[in-house]
Formats: sequence, structure tokens, C-alpha cells
Amino acid sequence: MTPRSILAVTDFSEQGGHALARAALLGAEHRAALQLVYLSQPGEVPPPDVAVRLSHHALQIRQRHQIPVHAGTRMDCTVADIARAAAGHDLVVWGMAPQRGLRAWFGAHPAIQLLRACRRPVIVVRSAAAQPYQSLMVAVDFSQASHRLVELGLALHPRARVELFHAVSTANEGKLRYAEVSERAIQIYREQCRRHAQDRMFTLTDSYDARRNRLSSSIGRGDPARQVLVAQQGAGADLIVVGKHPASRWADWLFESVAQRILREARTDVLVVPHGFQSASRGAALKRLATDLPVRRVKAGQPRLPSHPNPAALQGGA
Repeated sequence: MTPRSILAVTDFSEQGGHALARAALLGAEHRAALQLVYLSQPGEVPPPDVAVRLSHHALQIRQRHQIPVHAGTRMDCTVADIARAAAGHDLVVWGMAPQRGLRAWFGAHPAIQLLRACRRPVIVVRSAAAQPYQSLMVAVDFSQASHRLVELGLALHPRARVELFHAVSTANEGKLRYAEVSERAIQIYREQCRRHAQDRMFTLTDSYDARRNRLSSSIGRGDPARQVLVAQQGAGADLIVVGKHPASRWADWLFESVAQRILREARTDVLVVPHGFQSASRGAALKRLATDLPVRRVKAGQPRLPSHPNPAALQGGA
């Protein structure tokens, strides 16, 4: 879960500068290599000095943090180009000015497009990066993917406080009221849901007993995206960690996911983790081992004696 290679995306805006600073802090903390790339806003013409500015940022980060930094040279990158580059990295740090107007409401966030194409964890940076993350809020739904979210959150910073949050849905309560179920029965059902969530949360946190000194949990009730944002503001978390189920472009447009709503409305950094993601370091290592190491085929049975004597053995015996 520890990132060893980070891709930082910037458009040279204020958020883009925050992203470069955050990527530098993460790279220094984990001794990870950085690659800096530029992505312009849709419809905007890139500045002519993209390569020079990226090289300048790379030199500053390299001198300050003593980590390997590579600056991209292309100025006409698209989201598809960024996705191809991100496939070779463990983590993407995204820093672009927020979209305005109808595009922000009806179009998918570019980070969601990137997640759909490369399936790498993406940190969308919105706050200044003066220090490593001190407090994280991980939105969990008690699925198997929640364990990976917690592991990734714990790995980002070994001393950060991590709060697990779950929102109990109230959708079924509306159905019960529509069916004219009594208010007493609805209250009993609500209490059962709360107790079930508490039991599941206890089971989840209990699996991280060794790190319980920096792990806490809380449970809300209502719309998941809204409750996560309210809980984050109350706890003052520096980063929200949320999972993203695989979905097509049309599905994200018709049924806006919790992750996409949090990305649109959050005022702090958000780490979006695609379900079933795999770190690039592991995949690259396996591929390298498969191609670099020689393959020896061994036959079963007794070894076959050589047909000719060993000259070295004859010389040694003389």
C-alpha cells in the first residue's frame, strides 16, 4: 500500500501548485519517485513555456527533498495521455482549478475519467500542503474494499489520525412510511440498523488492534455523501478517503456516485480509490521478474550421467 512512484498533474493554477507541494511531501515521506506532467483546462491553450516551468519545479523539489523527480515535456496532454502515464505509478496527485458552470454539474470530474481509464488511486488536492496529512476520514461501507481503503489511509502517513465513518442509509424508511408502517415499527427498524452498523464497525476496527491508538470510528445517518462532508468538517480531517465502484461514463452521469458528489462538494483534499486497484510497483516487479530471470527446465527422475569425462576433474585427479 506504500506508494513508491507518484504522478503529479498540474495546470499551474493555485490548486496545481498545491498538488506539486503535496506530491513532494508524499515523495519525501515515502522516498518515492515523482513525475510531473501538465494538463490544460478544456478549451484552453497551453503556455509556450510548459517544459521550462515543469523542469524548474522538478529542480526545486529535487534539491529540497533529495528524491528523484522527472519533468514531462509534452504540453498537449489529454486525460487519456495522463491515464497511460498513470498506469506506471502507484498514486496520482491531481491539481487543477475546479470546473465552473454546466460542465461542473453535468460532466464527470476529470479525476473520475482518469479512474475509469487507469484504475489508480487519485488524490484531488484543494488545500495548501504545508505539512503531511495529520487527520484522515475514511468512508467505509463494510465491504471487502473497505479494508483496502483503511490500509491505504494508514499507509499514507504513519502518525496521522484515521477516523472510519459510515452513514446508515434512510432510504428504506421512506418505503416503510409509504407502506403505512407505524412510527414505532420504523423506530425499531432504525435502531436495528444502527446496532448492526456498530457491530460491523467494531469488527472492522478490531482487525487493526495494533494501530488502535490512532484509529477511531463514528456512524452517521442519512445521505452518505452529505454525511461524510458534515463529519469531515466536524472532525477537521485533512483528507477524505472514499472508494469508487467501476462504472461507465453514462452510469456516472445518470446515477452520480458518492465519490463524484464528494469530489464536487468537498473543500478539502479527497483520495478516490477504485475498487480492486493494484499498485503499479507490484505489477512492474512481477513483469520484470518474468522477463529478466532465466528459465531452467528440470526433468523428473535420476540425473543423466555425462557422456564424456569432465576435463577439470581429470586435471584435479592427476
